[in-house]
Amino acid sequence: MDEELRILNRIDLPPALDGLDDRILDALAARRLESAAIGRLMAIAAIVSLGGGVIAGSALPETAVAASPISPFGPAGALTPSTLLDAQ
Repeated sequence: MDEELRILNRIDLPPALDGLDDRILDALAARRLESAAIGRLMAIAAIVSLGGGVIAGSALPETAVAASPISPFGPAGALTPSTLLDAQ
């Protein structure tokens, strides 16, 4: 293994390795800028969708109607089994 390391030590490094660090750091900086832009776009999309919901909700105001309470002791419906089986 020592002989293999000596051989590797004698070989010149490719010139492309000199600029490798700079290329990696530039790519990381570009990715950081893209990430910030995506965050801003998501915030704008959320605000637009929320605003659209508020506008759509206020454009067609409808009065609120309370639902009738569901109770097992309420009046019997016309199609309940007890009324269908009743022989009157």
